[in-house]
Amino acid sequence: MKIHEYQAKQLFTGYGIPVPPGEIATTPEEVREIAAKLTGTVAVKAQVHVGGRGKAGGIKVAKTPDEAAAHAKQILGMDIKGSCVRKVWIEQAADIRKEAYLGIIVDRAVKGATFICSAAGGVDIEEVAANTPEKIIRFTTTSRQFPESEAKAVAGKLFEDDSTADAVLHVMRDLFRVFIEKDCSLAEINPLVLTGAGDVIALDGKINVDDNALFRLPDIEALRDMDEEDPNEIEAKEKGLSFVQLDGTIGCMVNGAGLAMATMDMIQFFGGTPANFLDVGGSSNPDKVVHAFRLLMQNPKVKAILVNIFGGITRCDDIARGILASYEQIDIQLPIVIRLSGTNAEAGMELLAGTPLITAGTFEEAVKRAINVAKEGAK
Repeated sequence: MKIHEYQAKQLFTGYGIPVPPGEIATTPEEVREIAAKLTGTVAVKAQVHVGGRGKAGGIKVAKTPDEAAAHAKQILGMDIKGSCVRKVWIEQAADIRKEAYLGIIVDRAVKGATFICSAAGGVDIEEVAANTPEKIIRFTTTSRQFPESEAKAVAGKLFEDDSTADAVLHVMRDLFRVFIEKDCSLAEINPLVLTGAGDVIALDGKINVDDNALFRLPDIEALRDMDEEDPNEIEAKEKGLSFVQLDGTIGCMVNGAGLAMATMDMIQFFGGTPANFLDVGGSSNPDKVVHAFRLLMQNPKVKAILVNIFGGITRCDDIARGILASYEQIDIQLPIVIRLSGTNAEAGMELLAGTPLITAGTFEEAVKRAINVAKEGAK
């Protein structure tokens, strides 16, 4: 789950991480009032769950309350990478001397948390990582204890000024507490800045929280912005399905996360593009299959559907009944390729005999057929 910048900064404040003073607003009039309370120049910042706000025109600097309100009028309602701006964060502009990057991620390769730090912070950090990777510093901890010695070795390097080391170390330590205590998959400050007065503050904040931990984090769950969530993913969750929308042309319906990932990999390997991740789970409930088809049919990019089932707990005949029920309840015009293997696979295939469905005997055959019919449908 993602939260907005302003929510991340409110969280940072509770953990002792310095941030500029600011308030949230939903109208230009509110922006004018907030800007009048803050001293001097302010920044008007769009609040959306996507990056690239500045380059898209979603961050503006204003010297007067009227100018701030005018910027807000332009930004509110703006579409940034598919997200509509409904809120703006107004904060006191910082006198930036230097920028740096500080982030912590879950690193599955090392089964721990990896700190990612760079003196070359700011909006182009991705280019820094791609073109000058030597400017990125990484160190890892495989425990829930803050890696004090490794952090101390890096703290003075972020602003290339040893006098800032204690302040940077303080931020690193507190960000790690946020990361651990809020079950984050990502905790990021970009940029972490050194001001003209010598203060170290978090000028931006990004927090992603593990969905599986939300049951024990009601304070974080309360921050969820449903307007920023994909409605199909919300619907899927309500129906007991795991669903993530992608940009391809082959709709995937699979049981089990591992097989779903393997299916998407196989589609890519043979030159196709998956339109989604969709795991119907271990249940054999035919209604789940009907709901899954409804989700797939809502995506106009889908040109073919691949159903790839390996029956263990899941019974292939029940999946087949769900597919037939879907045909009765939904106007399905797309070609469907089906591979059933495992528990009651033969019974399932018998149920599908005589239908316009395309069946396949192997995983590879099913993927290749799905790619071929998707290409034909795209012509």
